Amino acid sequence: MNMASSVQEEFDVIDPPLDSLLREVKRRSGLNLKRDISAVSSCLPSLPEGWHFNGDDTAAIPMAGNQGYQLLAIEGMQTELVKREPWFAGWCGVMVNCSDIAAMGGTPTSVVNALWSSEDSSQLEAVLKGMVDASEHLGVPIVGGHTNLKSDQPNLAVSILGYARHLLSSFAAKPRHQLIAAIDLRGAFQGSSLNWNAATSAPAIRIRQDLALLPQIAEQQLAVACKDISQAGLLGTTVMLLESSNCGAQIDLNAIPKPVGVAMTDWLCAFPSFGYLLTAPAGKSEQLVQQFHQRDIHAAVIGELTDDRQLRVFQGNQQHLFYDLNQEPLTGFS
Repeated sequence: MNMASSVQEEFDVIDPPLDSLLREVKRRSGLNLKRDISAVSSCLPSLPEGWHFNGDDTAAIPMAGNQGYQLLAIEGMQTELVKREPWFAGWCGVMVNCSDIAAMGGTPTSVVNALWSSEDSSQLEAVLKGMVDASEHLGVPIVGGHTNLKSDQPNLAVSILGYARHLLSSFAAKPRHQLIAAIDLRGAFQGSSLNWNAATSAPAIRIRQDLALLPQIAEQQLAVACKDISQAGLLGTTVMLLESSNCGAQIDLNAIPKPVGVAMTDWLCAFPSFGYLLTAPAGKSEQLVQQFHQRDIHAAVIGELTDDRQLRVFQGNQQHLFYDLNQEPLTGFS
């Protein structure tokens, strides 16, 4: 056993029994919020022939001449976050969109926003400063937007454009692929939230190169599928990936990269600023993990995909069914 593992075992918190832990994760994570997507997925018309499926981290629109894909994504910030931490909400609006582009194997190119606010200039300025700071830090310019200063509460939506030569897609996972988690642990929870902030204090060059790693992985074909870990948490995001690919999975909780001293219940509900789930054939997973390790990003094989549309979780000699897509669809995209 290496020293890092010994230190984590000695000082880390003790988890509750697995069934209790997973019930708490289901209750506290943003997993149930993802059910809202099913109200939309059932109403969408078919896409043009040759276009990528709806339901991935971004839209992927094929470019002429097999030159790759134009990527388009949008995120809405929670109203309470905009009220409580307007600067951080502005920063996150840019950051999470860049993460979605990266999850598709892409590179972000430009950002627009839609901002609703009262005439409280201090709040408006804080949101915009957060966006501008993130835009400059990540090297993605803000090129336009929409503003309404007659709203009774603040709201922010941010959209981003990007491109990819080779796609990573949550629709591409297959049974017997290995499931890899890659998470930047060089951070801390933002205030009392479950937002794991490893971005705002990171050097600009480092965070840009970290995001650029995903399109490099796509072009080297080291991974097949990828999904950005969202507010659904690591397990909830896995369920979304499995639904898209019509797969199941088995996950070993003890293999998940996690900061020392953070409870597993909190960590499985966390929204990391740099956190991805990828799938790869067994023969490529070691090289894939090393790509992240070379950038001091924690990564590990945490499980394997199956063909039963069930997510089962293991910890030591305990095992539990976390989610059964056969009985309970989530987003409706599959």
